[in-house]
Amino acid sequence: MFSGKTVVITGASSGLGEALALAVAAEGANLALMGRDAGKLGSVAENCRSSGAGVVEVAGDVVDLADCERLLAAAREEFGAIDYLVLNAGVSMWSRFEEVDDPEIFSKLMDTNYLGVVNCVYHGLDALKESGGLVVAISSVQGVTGVPFHTGYCASKHALQGFCDSLRMELRGTGVDVLTVMPSWIRGTGLRARAFGGSGAALGDSARGHHKSAVELESLVGKVARAMKKRKRRLFVPGYLRFVPLLKALCPRLLDRIIRKKVSR
Repeated sequence: MFSGKTVVITGASSGLGEALALAVAAEGANLALMGRDAGKLGSVAENCRSSGAGVVEVAGDVVDLADCERLLAAAREEFGAIDYLVLNAGVSMWSRFEEVDDPEIFSKLMDTNYLGVVNCVYHGLDALKESGGLVVAISSVQGVTGVPFHTGYCASKHALQGFCDSLRMELRGTGVDVLTVMPSWIRGTGLRARAFGGSGAALGDSARGHHKSAVELESLVGKVARAMKKRKRRLFVPGYLRFVPLLKALCPRLLDRIIRKKVSR
């Protein structure tokens, strides 16, 4: 299904972006990869090339509109088309709101998790219309409900969810579809260690362990790839999370109690 297709992936130097790049490369995709760490990105690109994939890499940051333009332009120049635009770059936080010392955290979260997606779609939409392509936004279940200690992260994912839902309706009839991926916490990405603490610094080794319900990275990659092939609208992982919006609407206090129990400090 991915053979001969061009897949653009942001946040590709580690975690889910790296794992997804390797998976679609093994199926014969061409790849345009972007990440902030040029060294790590280069290693991922070489591993993809060893699978026989064509790869172009762009060291950059999704918060920079010019970097996003370079990425999408490089993909079209190298491969002639863009079939999948996977918007995976993201940052997180873990802090009680009243313990935040640096409110700039909230701007950084919004810039990467929401506006970074807008930047890439802005420069990639024409190519996606030409190919009848798919926008794949890696969101979170926290895009449809609040979670303690993640105020800024939840806000950015809610913004992303609203953008994707609105964009999907606008693009009806153009051949372009929008898939939003909403996992629980993901084990094995390093996102939690890089999350902002209240001081604005990364949590690093002080990061909390994952809840037992956290999703394994390998399992998530397989589910995302299948959802891409089927051009689904939404993917909740684990699947039972699809009931979260319903529970929020019908029994919001019950949902709050369940979430607080899972995230208690």
